[in-house]
Amino acid sequence: MKVSAKGSPLGNWQVQLLILGAIWGHSFLFIKLADAAFSPAQVTLARLAIGTAVLVPFLLFQREQVPRSPRAWLLLGVAGILFNVVPYTLFAFAETHISSVLAGIWNATTPLLTLVLALALLPSERATRSSVAGLVLGLVGVLLILHPWQGLGGAQLIGNFACLLAAAFYAVAFVYTRRFLSDLPASAASLAAIQLLTGTLFLAVLTPFLGPLPHQFPLPAVLALVGLGALGTGLAYMLNMGIVRAAGPTAASTVTYVVPVFATVAGLLFLGERVGWWEPIGGAVVLLGLALTQGRLRWPGRQAVPAGERRAA
Repeated sequence: MKVSAKGSPLGNWQVQLLILGAIWGHSFLFIKLADAAFSPAQVTLARLAIGTAVLVPFLLFQREQVPRSPRAWLLLGVAGILFNVVPYTLFAFAETHISSVLAGIWNATTPLLTLVLALALLPSERATRSSVAGLVLGLVGVLLILHPWQGLGGAQLIGNFACLLAAAFYAVAFVYTRRFLSDLPASAASLAAIQLLTGTLFLAVLTPFLGPLPHQFPLPAVLALVGLGALGTGLAYMLNMGIVRAAGPTAASTVTYVVPVFATVAGLLFLGERVGWWEPIGGAVVLLGLALTQGRLRWPGRQAVPAGERRAA
């Protein structure tokens, strides 16, 4: 499959963006189905292993350059833990307590948390009126999703905070990538494949100690694992790379607005999940805050944005 969005069999990059949003949105449905038969660690291990099995042949076919230095593999191994092992497992754990719809909405907080860390840790990042307003709106959205007026306690609280922690790990991973991986002499495809491979090996060692082995393999759960790994991890990585190459990272980041929509529709239609009014409204407020932080909306007043400043995605 050709990665470039231009001239690919899937059409232009906007079409690929919708497909990517649908795949990632339905990943929360797949996680929920897989959780019925497998532990969170087993779900993540299968997801990583299947995703690696999809990406590595693609890598060999494209004859992509692979970094050879032990330092590069160590850095990518850490990225695999931060980007894949921990957040994937946390989301799988969270969905044993909350709906797939709510987990998909929580995922939208990742860019906001990334901006917070980038402002704190990266000297090149500067706050603007819009970014500060966006962060405040994002906080309001998080409070709406948590709806503390209903009482904070029980299994749902554990699931909510597991999702928030997963999004925080994604944020740490993005900042880590900008700091340590941006100069590695290799393509995005090879970096992604090695990241998934090292994450798979790491979790394969730990998983037997994190719970009993499954004794049954119901078809819906197995198919969910295949979809989660082959589509939500393997194919999704290739689509994302194609969009970045065709339209740039800023355009590619707009998939963040699409994923919660597909996650919500999938959970409501296929699982019959119910949500309160505060959850979709909170998610919409988070997305509005995200639009402000990314500069897609402007807060009234002058924006003290230095020339050449890069927007966080």
